[in-house]
Amino acid sequence: MTRRKGKILVADLMKRSEKGREYAKQILRAEQVNYPKLFEPLEHYISNWDEFTHPGFFSIACEAVGGNPDDVVAAQASISMLTAAFDLHDDIIDKSVVKHNVTTVYGKFNAEMTLLLGNAFLIEGLKLFANSAAQLPKDKGNVALEALKKLFFEVGNGHALEVGLKERKNVTPAEYLRITEMKAASIEADMCLGAMFGQGESEEIETLAKVGRIFGILATLRDDLIDVFDIEELRQRIAVQDLPLPILFAMQDKEVKEKIVEILSKSKIKDSDVSALVDLTLQAKSVMQLKSKMQILIKQGLTLTDNWSKKRAGRKIQSLLSFMIEDL
Repeated sequence: MTRRKGKILVADLMKRSEKGREYAKQILRAEQVNYPKLFEPLEHYISNWDEFTHPGFFSIACEAVGGNPDDVVAAQASISMLTAAFDLHDDIIDKSVVKHNVTTVYGKFNAEMTLLLGNAFLIEGLKLFANSAAQLPKDKGNVALEALKKLFFEVGNGHALEVGLKERKNVTPAEYLRITEMKAASIEADMCLGAMFGQGESEEIETLAKVGRIFGILATLRDDLIDVFDIEELRQRIAVQDLPLPILFAMQDKEVKEKIVEILSKSKIKDSDVSALVDLTLQAKSVMQLKSKMQILIKQGLTLTDNWSKKRAGRKIQSLLSFMIEDL
């Protein structure tokens, strides 16, 4: 797949996310913020809010089962709010000052404002989701609420385990990979719920939920591989002892570990150091095996969506799966 096709796929996800995110912005701005110091962080986040992954996958799953995403914009908006809440709280945990070249609420304001803003997003998101689920047939509405609870709790447990691992030494890559699989429940939730609100059949919902889990794992691994190349992101992750998973895998080799530690111990990491780190990481046997695992997951996803390959949304899903290992 060419880089141009990759940009087209991302542009499609961005377009699909617009209505839900704009609806979410309207609701949040309509709420009275009695504490003036919280209004500025809210505006800062909303003005730079361009996350498209979660609402985009929700839209694709809805369409894949024959639903119309425009009919469930409120539900899509609730997903945007809830994942934004997790994003804000994660920035506190990870001490993320900058993301995608934009200063985070945590970086611009403080942890207290970030926590309070995350809480506001969480409350509004849950309220809107409950109202949206109430529009479904009663049994399906209850199932949607239970699915949201189950999958988001799994995401939270994954983050909790990750925090615990940072306090330990000699953590194995397998443990981090397990956490990655748990956090992947977030995109499983997007696709599972998108299929539910699209009025999909039980088998369709189950299949798209599995595909969502695959996407979640692939997206995290892809992001971690990309972070190895990004000097600023890498520096930030080194500072909070949150190394990208591929580097942790590469460090299983004693000789490679010594070279990586030597680079990471430098007070200033230069471009040449990053180049050496990339080579050491990508050439490590364990990282090659990790990329092979990604290929296997892609094949599993393609097999699961074979029945949708002739539909527009099905083709999008399959193209996105194939894209997950491009340029790596």
